[in-house]
Amino acid sequence: MSAEKHIALVGAGLAGSLLAIFLARRGFRVSVYERRPDMRRHAIPAGRSINLALAHRGIRPLKLVGLLEEVQKLLIPMPGRMLHDEHDQLTFTPYGRTPTEVIHSVSRPGLNALLMDAAEAAGVEILFRQRCDHVDFETVTLHLTDESSRREYTIRAKPVIATDGGGSAVRQAMVNRLGIKVTEDILPHGYKELSIPAGKNGEHRMEREALHIWPRGGYMLIALPNLDGSFTVTLFLAREGEPGLGALQKPQALLAFFGKHFPNACKLIPGLQDEFYQHPTGVMSTVHSSSWHVQDKVLLLGDAAHAIVPFHGQGMNCAFEDCLILDQCIESQGDDWEKVFAEFERRRRPDAEAIAEMALENYVEMRDTVRDPKFHLQKQLGFLLEELHPERFIPRYSMVMFHPIPYAAAQQRGAVQTEILETLLRRAESIADVDLALAARLIRERLAPIRLSAER
Repeated sequence: MSAEKHIALVGAGLAGSLLAIFLARRGFRVSVYERRPDMRRHAIPAGRSINLALAHRGIRPLKLVGLLEEVQKLLIPMPGRMLHDEHDQLTFTPYGRTPTEVIHSVSRPGLNALLMDAAEAAGVEILFRQRCDHVDFETVTLHLTDESSRREYTIRAKPVIATDGGGSAVRQAMVNRLGIKVTEDILPHGYKELSIPAGKNGEHRMEREALHIWPRGGYMLIALPNLDGSFTVTLFLAREGEPGLGALQKPQALLAFFGKHFPNACKLIPGLQDEFYQHPTGVMSTVHSSSWHVQDKVLLLGDAAHAIVPFHGQGMNCAFEDCLILDQCIESQGDDWEKVFAEFERRRRPDAEAIAEMALENYVEMRDTVRDPKFHLQKQLGFLLEELHPERFIPRYSMVMFHPIPYAAAQQRGAVQTEILETLLRRAESIADVDLALAARLIRERLAPIRLSAER
């Protein structure tokens, strides 16, 4: 197969399928090699389908390739968090200040299938059960195995773009053959996926339009709504120690743990024991790679380049934004792939590092900080300051989830804003006690005006 104008993608997950669409729209011949079977025809393994939260950064690329209308049929809006305390008391906290600031629950396989269909409709070739064994970087040759027939073969393409996730085979080849440095910071916490079935008439048995959280300090349970009335539930807990996943290996311990810490959720999960013991324990990590590209030959994108933990709901959104940024780099550099890849890495690396840090911080917020009344007071004040000074003050969560502000800029401005909020609340017990004149002065002195894109 000639490598001329042929782009090979390794991985037909969310990022690979969307990127294939962007590339096909520019007239490139695109082939995607995916190790898994076609999820549109084969059930995906249970316990690995964590629901996703689609936000502005992910919506914008979908809109640009003309898929938003179809994607919207898969979405359930979640304007905020529903917090479940130890006494089954509920507290709803909005994500944003306005009704339009919402995130959306979406099924990973449903969205992935839609993107695959759209990629094939755009002329992309997707080949399933094709395992990437190694890469010859001199000749830009992929060595593959068809796992259906066990046939080994090679293909040449230029470039090769790896969208094969956090365990990227292409990235590992770069480590083995080129000596790039990769660190994988594995979180000491793992996860178990569970489910709350729909009611007798297909209704949701909890508030439908909310992300449900049972924060318990060092661990938590979350639940996201599905279109069929069910909820996908995930327990995040240390793998070892007490409490820990390792201490729940006997049904008696599991039931006692859920009965004590998540009593209302426990009543809604009839398959608790079966799902807990049958589903795999998920591992979460942050990947740092010293290089994302090899000259004009190979590029890592999405989780293959910079996998992050899921607690800010930005893994998919960040990867989708990667696709958009790469498309912008092609717009500015044409098919000079070395310049395209260098510009992409220059633009995205600071943002990838920033969201990786913020995702880890958000885990602490979700499982612990949300239980502190001061957190809610600070959030209310942040919304008020955004209303009073919209050109300068936007809460960090809103910058990340509802605006195309670069992650690194959101992180930097967020740190300044936190300092301002802490200063204002040092002697204030309520919003009425806040010195708004001082707030205006601090914001004016420490936060430059921010330009918001008209693309919302």
